[in-house]
Amino acid sequence: MIDNLQKNTGKSLEEWIAIVQKQNLGKHGEILKFLKLEHGFTHGFANLIAHKALKSDAGSAEDSNDLVKKQYAGKEHFWPVYEKLKAEIELFGQDVEFAPKNAYVSVKRKKQFAMLIPASKTRYEIGINLKGQSPEGVLEAETKSNAMCSHKVIINHEEQVTDEVIAWLKKAYSAAG
Repeated sequence: MIDNLQKNTGKSLEEWIAIVQKQNLGKHGEILKFLKLEHGFTHGFANLIAHKALKSDAGSAEDSNDLVKKQYAGKEHFWPVYEKLKAEIELFGQDVEFAPKNAYVSVKRKKQFAMLIPASKTRYEIGINLKGQSPEGVLEAETKSNAMCSHKVIINHEEQVTDEVIAWLKKAYSAAG
């Protein structure tokens, strides 16, 4: 994406980071809005620049495990949920990649197929990419306009990581390859 950024915009990642920093935008959403509205960016490129400008992606962090640990501060009761999901997803194949961000962990194959999000103290969200899939069972349609996944599963404790949840994740994994 970084190479395509230069090709598509004529500016390097470093130049875009400098433009964002001149705006004194401190929040991810503010940077996205600025780049989309003022510069016509797609969500993907705006998201890349926002993460790099805020140093909130795994590549910019000193230790990507620190990003994950920060997500669970004050939500430690969701740590077993994350560990269980991660262990189950790792069984899908050698090509699974976990890419921690500031607020979630992106789960990728050739493309992102899931997001693991300790959303609040009472709600854990599993974002799942299954475009064209009708919501059924625990699988809900994601209705946010800027969502990076087509569906979600909301849980609030480890026992809700059921075979059905794992099956939806496995289906998304298969579709991402």
